Amino acid sequence: MSEHVFVGMSGGVDSSVAAALLLQAGCQVSGINARMLGGVAETGGACGSQRDTEDAAAVARRLGIPFHVVDLSEPFRNTVIQNFISEYERGRTPNPCAVCNRHVKFGALLEQVRALGGDAIATGHYARVRFDEISGRYQLLRGADRKKDQSYFLYALTQAQLSRVRFPLGGLEKQQVRQIAEELGLVNAAKRDSQDICFVPNGKYAEFIEQTAGKTFPFGDFLDGDGRVLGRHKGIIRYTLGQHKGLGLSTETPLYVLEKNAADNTIRLGPDSALWSHSLTAERMNWIAIPALTEPVAVTVKTRYTQQEAAAVAEPMADGRVRVVFDEPQRAVTAGQVVALYDGDVVVGGGIICDT
Repeated sequence: MSEHVFVGMSGGVDSSVAAALLLQAGCQVSGINARMLGGVAETGGACGSQRDTEDAAAVARRLGIPFHVVDLSEPFRNTVIQNFISEYERGRTPNPCAVCNRHVKFGALLEQVRALGGDAIATGHYARVRFDEISGRYQLLRGADRKKDQSYFLYALTQAQLSRVRFPLGGLEKQQVRQIAEELGLVNAAKRDSQDICFVPNGKYAEFIEQTAGKTFPFGDFLDGDGRVLGRHKGIIRYTLGQHKGLGLSTETPLYVLEKNAADNTIRLGPDSALWSHSLTAERMNWIAIPALTEPVAVTVKTRYTQQEAAAVAEPMADGRVRVVFDEPQRAVTAGQVVALYDGDVVVGGGIICDT
């Protein structure tokens, strides 16, 4: 009997082609759409809007597969959105997509798939999974299309999750995916990729946080490296590390956000040269290729999705955290962001940056 795979269909071209490819491979395929926004930003976004659900349903009809809609707005709100708000309140910059992948898309949604009788869940992510006979572990690998590779956002998946995950697009390039969609006559073949966080499609993070949290964030002081007041900021959640534009200051030399201190509501500014770090500390580590880090290992790392990899050495710390020492200094390493560790195409593991 063929494997019954449920495809998380967001309404985009990638998940639609993933479903078509699984059908061609002889799998029993069902579509499943997760309503995650629950009234938040329902007019658009990467996943969860009414239009996206309608697009996904249209593709399912075209492919002739069953289609299910499930409401995951509660776990999405309690994990992804709450984490997003609390991290900004702490002066950090979170990565909600990574949190969603671990707890919602491959957590709560996978539970729904299993309850419906599915063997596995597939998505349109550009990444690959394989079982390594030598280590006895499932491995997460980059997608073949380096420009679209999404393994960075998937670093937190567990062995149990990876055992039931399928990524049909892992070996394809985006151009090939759109061509397949056109050949199949899919309604979303030319649909543009979403660039913003799904629950803040207009990119106005501060407004969303204040509205959702039900409070405003007070003005505070911009400080220089010696603690002198340079001016006033408009709320700590409105700024991120490395920011230069929008500070509202007139200075002879360019200034950048170097540090946000939520405890006293101050933001430290300084020159670009002060943004470069030789190392970082990461917490909440998730190991994929290995059970745990027990000795220093040479890796390449990404500290932002769009950042080019950097060579480094990852060193275990006594408290379970990891120290990553770069071969060359890296710019704007930001607390709250993900650091993903690679050995070639294989994701060794990753965690949340907590210090530099």
